[in-house]
Amino acid sequence: MKRAFSLFAPIALLAGAASPALAEDIVKTPAARVESQESGGLKTAIFAGGCFWGVEGVFSHVDGVTSAVSGYHGGTRADADYRAVSSGRTRHAEAVRVTYDPAKIRYDQLLQIFFAVVADPTQLNRQGPDTGSQYRSALVPMDKGQEQVARAYLAQLSRADLWRGAIVTKIESPKTFYPAERYHQDFMLKNPRHAYIQRWDAPKVKGLRELFPSLYRAKFVKG
Repeated sequence: MKRAFSLFAPIALLAGAASPALAEDIVKTPAARVESQESGGLKTAIFAGGCFWGVEGVFSHVDGVTSAVSGYHGGTRADADYRAVSSGRTRHAEAVRVTYDPAKIRYDQLLQIFFAVVADPTQLNRQGPDTGSQYRSALVPMDKGQEQVARAYLAQLSRADLWRGAIVTKIESPKTFYPAERYHQDFMLKNPRHAYIQRWDAPKVKGLRELFPSLYRAKFVKG
């Protein structure tokens, strides 16, 4: 189970960057100035942004994403399980491995979506109600091209002043990704009435639909 949370904390859908956002806001992030140049079939990238249920849930509704798998990244095989990672004493982050077709969705667009509706990049070692290094926000580019785009976009967001705090999201080197236990996979699809999903994650999917209608897919693609 995730940490207890308030059912009444507000989530605001911002029309633009007129005022800096508060934690858990959905933010209209700008299109990346440095676009991805990818070809040659399906690509993968790893994103850490708090509880993996919501990260997986959002990307599973993005057109062009063929798979979103919840798992653990940053630590070792020995401690790649939910109980150990939840202790906060491993190097793992709850993360999601996203496989996508760059002919339909570019990596820079995935970054734009991530910071718009998935993760608040100003929260250090936490997201929403969940605290600990396992809930850190991090980008894990899988090649030099992705890394270049990720660094450029973080710099662009820092200059845009969309949030009240400084951006603390890190770029981490790729390590072995360990899929999480089966009951965590497709969690939002299987548990749409779960209180945590309704309070924290369903609004993220709604934000995806409203901010990125051309990239939103109603069908949830299973990991």
